[in-house]
Amino acid sequence: MPDDRQFDLVLFGATGFTGGLTADYLAEHVPAGTRWALAGRNREKLEKVRERLAAITPASSSLELLEADVTDAASIRTVAEATRVIATTVGPYILHGEPLVAACAAAGTDYLDLTGEPEFVDLMWLRHHASAVKSGARLVHCCGFDSIPHDLGAQFTVELLPSDGPISVKGFVRAGGSFSAGTFHSAVTAFGRAREYAKVQKQRKQQETLPEGRRARAVAGRPYVEPELDKWAIPMPTIDPAIVVRSARALPEYGPDFTYGHYTAVKRIALAAGGAAGVGALFAAAQVPPVRKLILGRMTSGDGPSDEAREKGWFTVTFVGEGDDKRVVTTVHGDRDPGYTETAKMLAEATLCLALDELPETAGQVTPAQAMGVKLRERLDQNGITFTVVS
Repeated sequence: MPDDRQFDLVLFGATGFTGGLTADYLAEHVPAGTRWALAGRNREKLEKVRERLAAITPASSSLELLEADVTDAASIRTVAEATRVIATTVGPYILHGEPLVAACAAAGTDYLDLTGEPEFVDLMWLRHHASAVKSGARLVHCCGFDSIPHDLGAQFTVELLPSDGPISVKGFVRAGGSFSAGTFHSAVTAFGRAREYAKVQKQRKQQETLPEGRRARAVAGRPYVEPELDKWAIPMPTIDPAIVVRSARALPEYGPDFTYGHYTAVKRIALAAGGAAGVGALFAAAQVPPVRKLILGRMTSGDGPSDEAREKGWFTVTFVGEGDDKRVVTTVHGDRDPGYTETAKMLAEATLCLALDELPETAGQVTPAQAMGVKLRERLDQNGITFTVVS
């Protein structure tokens, strides 16, 4: 990691809603002496963010502001070369994310984002993993609710089980809160690119080398009643299982044969059926470009709920792990809106972790558990996102 950079960390996208929440969190939690800056394409908006942060902590009044636009490769490269770590909230990432990934991979700069877009993650692996390995850059995607609670929660559970035999972990998600506008835009965009994703996914599978003598895989499963929760468990087709499995392939403590199932937990299956029907209708609509454009216009990326609404949000992910006749139950819990407040906290703490903590030597596209693991879990646990052994 270069130690002669101007900044320890840079936040790109601080003028957006979730980016603004991340900037607020950093202003309150960055240790004294940390060199950090805000980056974005509109200096006037950046100045307004800095003014707001100065009201939180006076030291923020001297924050550097870096003008950069994803359509201007030179400006993005300048920012990447000026810092050791950069976090971005600018999505949908499949449309806006690659220039920054490419610049970081070339410059040896650590990169974090909030994407939950499988196509983007796989495409960045295909195009930039090798150069990041060469430069020493760590490219860490999915550093919000997708997929930190699930990735670190599965790792936490695995650590409580014997690693010399098969291990099975299931994660059950319950949450209350607002649906992020940025997540909505990313989801609709992804739905409209299903064919492109299938092609990219196939290419990654053909090129990626899997560990010898070990295997890890996601198991989709079917809806069933989970006795531990007394709720219906419905498979969740999100990016989270892929991230958990990639951590398992990279880390030997997941054992020689690891399986992971990812579910949402609901009281009544009718609720899940209604949700699935809604997602199906949205997927179908997203295939028609004019309809997709109309849908995206109904929810503006950058908007978000009030402080009061976000205070009412919460999430709990329950993990049930089994290995060699041992069974453990753990939870990861946050008591604020998962899509906004807690996601901003996760991204901010992951950024601080990469910038300031002593971590395992890794490079290329790596998962949160692989890159930060216990250190990030400790940070989150100290700041309201708790990891608990239930039994």
